[in-house]
Amino acid sequence: MKSSDSLNSYIVLARKYRPADFSSLIGQEAMVTTFANAFKSNRIHHAYILTGVRGVGKTTTARILARAFNFEDKNGAHPTLDLSNKGVHCQEIIEGRHVDVIEMDAASNTGIDNIREIIDSINYSPASAPYKVYIIDEVHMLSTAAFNGLLKTLEEPPAHVKFIFATTEIRKVPITILSRCQRFDLRRILPETMTKYLNEILQKEQIEVEQEALHMIVRAGEGSVRDCLSLLDQGIAHGEGKIKANNIKEMLGLADKSKMIDLFEMLMRGEMSQALELTREQYNTGCDAKIIIQDLANLSHLTTRMKIVPTANKDISLTPDESKRIPEMANNLSMATLTRTWQILTSGLEEVTKANDQIQAVEMVLIRLCYVADLPSPNELIKRIEKQTSEQQNPNNASISKNMTSENTNIRSVISSSSAISAMQKPQISASEPEITTSPNPKNYAQLVALAGQNRDLVIKHALENDLRPISFEIGRIEVELITGANPSIIASLSERLKKWTNRAWLITVSNNKSNVPTIREAQKTEEQRQLDIAHEDELVQAIIKTFPDTRVVKVKTKDTDKQEG
Repeated sequence: MKSSDSLNSYIVLARKYRPADFSSLIGQEAMVTTFANAFKSNRIHHAYILTGVRGVGKTTTARILARAFNFEDKNGAHPTLDLSNKGVHCQEIIEGRHVDVIEMDAASNTGIDNIREIIDSINYSPASAPYKVYIIDEVHMLSTAAFNGLLKTLEEPPAHVKFIFATTEIRKVPITILSRCQRFDLRRILPETMTKYLNEILQKEQIEVEQEALHMIVRAGEGSVRDCLSLLDQGIAHGEGKIKANNIKEMLGLADKSKMIDLFEMLMRGEMSQALELTREQYNTGCDAKIIIQDLANLSHLTTRMKIVPTANKDISLTPDESKRIPEMANNLSMATLTRTWQILTSGLEEVTKANDQIQAVEMVLIRLCYVADLPSPNELIKRIEKQTSEQQNPNNASISKNMTSENTNIRSVISSSSAISAMQKPQISASEPEITTSPNPKNYAQLVALAGQNRDLVIKHALENDLRPISFEIGRIEVELITGANPSIIASLSERLKKWTNRAWLITVSNNKSNVPTIREAQKTEEQRQLDIAHEDELVQAIIKTFPDTRVVKVKTKDTDKQEG
């Protein structure tokens, strides 16, 4: 039986292999180079802010910097990045117990009182080291008052004080603080760098590992060294000292990658029954329901990426199946299909997360995906219907493909009864309206409306479009008719605005005769209905409506419309 001392002596990998100097800090070469140049030229700033995702080395870098600032050996105190030999203060700083290196977690010390303690103490000289170094982790959590308290100190700190801030939320740090600090962005560790690093640690620990298992850990760690080392620790315990792919799959709740590729292919082929059977099989073997959707979404993204960047299959974190099979799918699937698949899976993930029975929600998402994955794009669909219409009108042409029947069934199942068709090519209709340009002296009613819009007088513009019928128009004189219920005071307001806009008096009279002249809005509605009527008569639109009886035309967009909206 092991003693309690031996049980308590184990140190987790993240602590055991925590870098003590810049030579052992991985993946941050650009930052280290910048520090080296600054120290070499003796241009060492008094305040730094380190930002990056969790576990990339922000706090570790801060401690190494504190060690570099306070390096002291037999030759005396001299800041240096060459930390191959430990100085007088190095061990205490590494262990986080040096009296002149003060670490504070802003997540639990957010108030002005905590910052005031720092402000009060900075005037005192260091107890033993050359510099007092204040390391404030998660600095974005400080209150507004606490940030304000720091400003003056950061601008004019004592010569013996250095500040190092760390944060995962750089956008939450006030610009007044950022402007007083040198900023360094710590990058996510690349998969190949992380894989090499973890392999080196496992060799030192004399632990066997299957590379597929290591790739799973690297992918799950998402570029965070700490997360990867924690998962590595967990994997060692889970596999009783040996890291195996099957154990890591079970530990992380992952699906078999080759099976997920099988599932993705089935969905892309519309093989619904087989896809649902394989989904249940993965779920029953312990794969989390949400992970199934996440893995499929990742596959759709990876396939799309390989379609655009063929060399993406050389990523070291990919499994052999992914490297070989996904490029084939990328060649066979259209970009429209892949983007549509991504949209369905990402929106489906939210549905699954909120569902009481997640596997049921997963199956419904996959059923929806099966139906729409191989549907043609709108342009492809229009071309097919045009071809179908042409063949129906010309009996000598080849017979219509029987595949249209099954395809139409699928399309009807995912198009709602209120679907809208925009006639992008036919008909091209342009209303016969006067040229609308803004002018100091409008020459027609349309230019008057445009002038009101240019001057951002929405009340007058609304009245001109909805409440007034234009009877006659000439420069300096307008005759209009008020619609029933319109406010007569709009005439005086219009006269006043016109004088201001054009620097001349306008005579505006109100006709007492009832006319058939429409308001601008009534004319627009009439024109919209005319365009709809013309669209309904178009052969292509009739063919679409015949193919999909639940479809209706709700709006017609012409090239002129697109120009106005643009």
